[in-house]
Amino acid sequence: MDIVLLGPPGAGKGTQARRLSQTLKIPHVSTGDILREAIGDGKSPLGREAQEYIRRGELVPDGVMVDLVEERLRRKDAAQGVILDGFPRTQAQAEALSTLLKRQGRSVEHVLLLDVDVEELTQRLSGRRVCKGCGAVYHVNFNPTKESGKCDRCGAALIQREDDREEVVRERLKVYERQTQPLIQFYKERSVLHPIQGQGTVEEIFDRLLKIVGRPH
Repeated sequence: MDIVLLGPPGAGKGTQARRLSQTLKIPHVSTGDILREAIGDGKSPLGREAQEYIRRGELVPDGVMVDLVEERLRRKDAAQGVILDGFPRTQAQAEALSTLLKRQGRSVEHVLLLDVDVEELTQRLSGRRVCKGCGAVYHVNFNPTKESGKCDRCGAALIQREDDREEVVRERLKVYERQTQPLIQFYKERSVLHPIQGQGTVEEIFDRLLKIVGRPH
């Protein structure tokens, strides 16, 4: 079963993808992980090519990303399907994904779209704080530290990342909406898109996802 997980920044895609992976026994494949792995070992020609774009501060082109995803899908652990998180991001990538899956006799069966209110997302992201020392992540409302502004683990100061500032968050969400609309339409036309309410507890959201993909027997 090949699944695409869509949703704006702060929607909880990573959390739900990991849970789905454990339950369905298929790998969670995120573009961030693919890139880090390809770049990290220094042996992959595709990884070296991707690193050059990143070093110059440019986006990794569709062609390179598609080739990296195809490389990952050829692995033995992905034979029964994957949960794709962070790919595709554009309609061109979605079309390329359809082509490469078709070559393997596969197709995207479910596109799960986590739908979360903009104000909720803004609160989730702009309230995030990161420890300067150990990198631990907190939230001013949902996961506060015992002592304001100080990490519970190492005592170092907490900071708000530049891209977590409210005005930056709102702009990121606008960009996401503009970029993702054609992708949503693409999958809607293929009758595989499932919008899912992304507010509630982690368990409640996970149950909604399982109602779509089915519980394993």
